[in-house]
Amino acid sequence: MQQHGKSRDEVFAALAQARSGDADWKHGRTFSLVYFAGDESLELIRHAYASFIHENGLSMDAFPSLRQFEREVIKNGCEIFGGASCGSMTSGGTESILMAMKAARDWARAERGGGQTVIVPCTAHPAFDKAAHTLGLRLVKVPVGSDFRADLVATEAAIDSDTIMLVGSAFSFPHGVVDAIPALASMALSRGLLCHVDACLGGFVLAFADDPVPFDFRVPGVTSLSADLHKYGYAAKGASLVLYRDRSLRRHQFFATIDWPGGLYGSPTMAGTRPGGAIAAAWAIQQYLGRDGYVRLTRQVLASAQCLRDGIAAVPGLRLLGDARHSVIAFTGDGLDVFAVDERLRRLGWHLDRLQAPSGVQMIVSAAHRGVEEAFLADLRAVTAEVREKGLAAEADGAIYGALATMPDRELVGELVLGWLDGHDNEG
Repeated sequence: MQQHGKSRDEVFAALAQARSGDADWKHGRTFSLVYFAGDESLELIRHAYASFIHENGLSMDAFPSLRQFEREVIKNGCEIFGGASCGSMTSGGTESILMAMKAARDWARAERGGGQTVIVPCTAHPAFDKAAHTLGLRLVKVPVGSDFRADLVATEAAIDSDTIMLVGSAFSFPHGVVDAIPALASMALSRGLLCHVDACLGGFVLAFADDPVPFDFRVPGVTSLSADLHKYGYAAKGASLVLYRDRSLRRHQFFATIDWPGGLYGSPTMAGTRPGGAIAAAWAIQQYLGRDGYVRLTRQVLASAQCLRDGIAAVPGLRLLGDARHSVIAFTGDGLDVFAVDERLRRLGWHLDRLQAPSGVQMIVSAAHRGVEEAFLADLRAVTAEVREKGLAAEADGAIYGALATMPDRELVGELVLGWLDGHDNEG
């Protein structure tokens, strides 16, 4: 750290310079990570966040405004997702899933005398792996069918006396398909198990889409659900919801310790300090958009996604993965190296995500992509034609990713990923 501080203008200039090399999300060049609903919405949540930047959700007694905001956001979530009775705000989907898993573990200990197995489709988000690792639970992954949805026969076969919860995605991150939630929930209900729906990505799309899909608490047997406010809820990061059908299950999410010299301590989620800005911004965007605003944005997103999906399907050498019809698009190469296509798109300033098993590329469409569909499709057609006609292969990071995705020694791949993470601390 430098001895003397810099001027505000110097710091602002350094921030702008650092940001110049980041992915361009505001102009629709980035197909994940950021969910941008327009300049007015951005200014609104920026103001709300800044207004409560120092308030701390750890103490609602000190900041009753945050208690009000959080209660209203949770109440809205309970209504949107069809009749949950309660829930909590968290920092993001990973924490929401972690809380649902903790509630399931402690429920099983209290109500069943034990059990530690949670069954998920292999397409379930890695947050379930992280939660199982952290909480000492056993995660059983079942295959998906040719449609990339959870295999129900395999799921049923995996259930044993140690099973406490089944999981379905609505929709899955890799391919954007909705698992058969009614069937999974019925399976869980008939066996006295919990059923969690991971709607972190898709919840706020499915809830406001014109063609309803059964996925939430309207489905008998669904006991908990996670949905990210900072994705298609268009709130500031980090904000998510974990909701429960009944309060008795949520109680197992909580933590309390009573013998600390610092006083009685209770926390609803993993975090202690919770940024008031995220809570205020989530409340503000819901007030600003209302149901009509969410319906309008969802229609816009789905129209853009359908335009892109149709365009990709018409490109020779590319093939869509799955039959998703909402905001996620996944595709692979048909006789060509899809990572070579992706590399060339990145050189043109587009940012997509890569998939494995099978190799593919994934796009998450948001409101920011309205108006850029044809520009993207024109670049996609051009680079795909080049890769196809010249028989090109991925050369740099795409080649490395492809090699790691197919390497049989998965333990070694894991070590390489951890090494990559370890190398990003700037030796500090």
